[in-house]
Amino acid sequence: MASALQQPMVEPGNGFVNEEVRRQAEYARTDRERQIQVLNLQRKRVLSQTKSQPGRHVALEAALAQIEREIKALG
Repeated sequence: MASALQQPMVEPGNGFVNEEVRRQAEYARTDRERQIQVLNLQRKRVLSQTKSQPGRHVALEAALAQIEREIKALG
């Protein structure tokens, strides 16, 4: 009876995934999604400032390019 309640051993090709590996993968996925959300919010802010502050257009374009590179790297 006790063996039925135990977690199966992880062996190559048996189809079971170690719970810790699954947690780490989930954490990495949610962290990447959060980073992308933050970058998209920064991108929206920069785009709105580009319209309202035309004198800072060059600096804002550089910031936007950097944000786009980071999103591409994560996505």
